[in-house]
Amino acid sequence: MTSTDFFNYIEEQFDNALPFVVYSKPNEEKMYALLQDDETFHEVTDFSESGFVFAPFDTTTTKTVLIPSEQAFAMELEYFDSDVILEEEPIVVTHLKEARDFHVKLVSKGIKAIANTAMKKVVLSRKQQIPHNYESPIKIFKRLLAAYKSAFVYCWYHPQVGLWLGATPETLLSINNRRLHTMSLAGTKKVANTGDVIWGAKEMEEQQFVTDSIIKNLRTLVEDLKVSGVATQQAGTLLHLKTDISAIINENETSIAAVINALHPTPAVCGLPKNEAKEFILTHEGYTRSYYTGFLGELNLITEKKRATTRRNVENLAYGAIKKHTHLFVNLRCMEVDAGGAQLYVGGGITASSDPQSEWEETVHKLQTIARVLRLK
Repeated sequence: MTSTDFFNYIEEQFDNALPFVVYSKPNEEKMYALLQDDETFHEVTDFSESGFVFAPFDTTTTKTVLIPSEQAFAMELEYFDSDVILEEEPIVVTHLKEARDFHVKLVSKGIKAIANTAMKKVVLSRKQQIPHNYESPIKIFKRLLAAYKSAFVYCWYHPQVGLWLGATPETLLSINNRRLHTMSLAGTKKVANTGDVIWGAKEMEEQQFVTDSIIKNLRTLVEDLKVSGVATQQAGTLLHLKTDISAIINENETSIAAVINALHPTPAVCGLPKNEAKEFILTHEGYTRSYYTGFLGELNLITEKKRATTRRNVENLAYGAIKKHTHLFVNLRCMEVDAGGAQLYVGGGITASSDPQSEWEETVHKLQTIARVLRLK
């Protein structure tokens, strides 16, 4: 299949208002797509389903959507040579004083709550409407691909939900057979050509909070738990602290749903302790996150691996290993797009040592980074 054919199929699907997803995995040149046969809304019930899942931040009020494998046309594109040219000049986004004042006050409330309650961290976010020259979502998707080669880049659409695009650097979980991989991601800096990156106490503390929480939540569900050292990861023009975590899921005792419930929402998008931080977010943030800071990705997709064949073992030609894999990502660096504009979502982790004005400025940097893929009015 040519690149032109691949994207023409997706454009036609969007024009016909039929659900689809097109995506590229981190550091891969291959692209994948699922085009649903009709407009039916499929809801995930227990994560035993197979397909592409799109889940919200708050699963108690918003439904988790599935594009089922058995009711969709799957496509792959081996190589895509992008001719996209990104804007060299920084994107200028206008920020209203009311939005800045609200976010600074929100962060101040979070810092006060951390001082006076059991809460150690809370992730506070905002959304901003960006007027843009409405165009094909595929054009925006291609710019995301050019800007974020090391991220999970996607364009997802359902007529009953809307059009979402994003480029997220954070894995929620990856499962192959019983082998589980996840990551702890926290802290943010802009890329600078000044040699080694120096992280402050606030970022290191935030990163350790996230790592400790993930380990605690997984410990009863897995065995052979392994934790890497802390490393710096780049995502576009931003840097983050990352720790890799791997384990073996307890056989016949633990479902994917149990692991997802243990991890989502992660401390990197919610806070610690999880329930207290989530309640603070829902009470004070002032808007509904919807699918921002939810998760998305491949759920129980079947792959077939042929055994190696030799002259002494020809009968293996007739056999293969059927395996399922799940790879889910946290929905960060994302936007919801319609003819009226793009809703961009950004946030940051708040701890006792946070500074409200600095936290506002961090959201400005993040927003301008993701806005560069839009053609502003």
